[in-house]
Amino acid sequence: MTSQLMTPKRARSFSSFYSSFSRHHLAVLLCMMLSLSVHYLLFAQSETVSMVPADVNSGKWTLVIHGGAGGPARGVMSEIAEKEYLDNLSEALKLGSAILVNGGTSLDAVETVVNFLEDCPLFNAGKGAVLNENGKAELDASIMDGRTGMAGAVAGATSIKNPVSAARLVMEKTNHVMLSGKGADDFAKKMGLKLVDPTYFITPLRLEAWKKWKASPPARNKPFRADKEKHGTVGAVALDQKGNLAAATSTGGMMGKMAGRIGDSPVIGAGTYANNNTCAVSATGQGEYFIRNVVAYDLSALMEYRGMPIEEAARLIIMEKIANQKAAGGLIAVDKDGNIAMPFNTNAMFRGFSKSTGENEVAIY
Repeated sequence: MTSQLMTPKRARSFSSFYSSFSRHHLAVLLCMMLSLSVHYLLFAQSETVSMVPADVNSGKWTLVIHGGAGGPARGVMSEIAEKEYLDNLSEALKLGSAILVNGGTSLDAVETVVNFLEDCPLFNAGKGAVLNENGKAELDASIMDGRTGMAGAVAGATSIKNPVSAARLVMEKTNHVMLSGKGADDFAKKMGLKLVDPTYFITPLRLEAWKKWKASPPARNKPFRADKEKHGTVGAVALDQKGNLAAATSTGGMMGKMAGRIGDSPVIGAGTYANNNTCAVSATGQGEYFIRNVVAYDLSALMEYRGMPIEEAARLIIMEKIANQKAAGGLIAVDKDGNIAMPFNTNAMFRGFSKSTGENEVAIY
């Protein structure tokens, strides 16, 4: 029995061996854990990179704008007038493109473009808007973020200098989608936007057109004739370098419209829509038809659920669907890959586009 007992000398030797053995295995274990951690981090990093869309930060962007569908046939408008329209469309494109080429957001680009067109008296939005039956301008606008699906709109505004900016604030600063009338004007004032006297929007050209309308039988009881007089809206759609889409639209509506009438421009899904998975759309034309046919969303749905290319889907809606209902108008759209569509079934549509590839164009007919 004595030989089996652990003597102090043996105990010290065993303790030393055990301690050395433990340190060795602990070191091996730590090395194994470190190796596994490194492999895990490398794997996780490779997985994260592979999930980033290929076009993010690729430098690719697209901007499409419009100044409304309708107007006289080619050859009726003077060359000077045509040049003025084209020059202003080009300037709007430059402003929006400068934002996108420098990595700015699609939201900033479409708002900036529409602000410019709202300030230009040539177009039916902001200054230069058409007048309602009482000779007053009532303004509608909307904006939508394709990344978040959030949207904002104002309708029947009478003193907001740039309605589309108010629409963006509705989207970003409230829990609502649309504000109308005095509520929209009061909100814009609270947010610090510039307000103007309602007479600011009335130009001599629009006033003269309203007087002619007033002297004739009520135009609201007659068929809409988009090609007799330009009843345009303004809008912009964009794809930025991060792959985000946005759309914005602004209008004064239709000459001689009933007081309080609201068209498609501030109605999300009718006159404006954006979805990063499909496209961004801004429409122009007879608002009632665009609302009934949910035109902007319909384009997105045709792409998402039927797999139609953007140009094919856009032409189907404008050249067949609403045309068969004898409705006049057009739209602009850009998809998530930068492909564009600009169909219209009227004599003219004031429009333009610019791409990071260097392609750009402005046109009327």
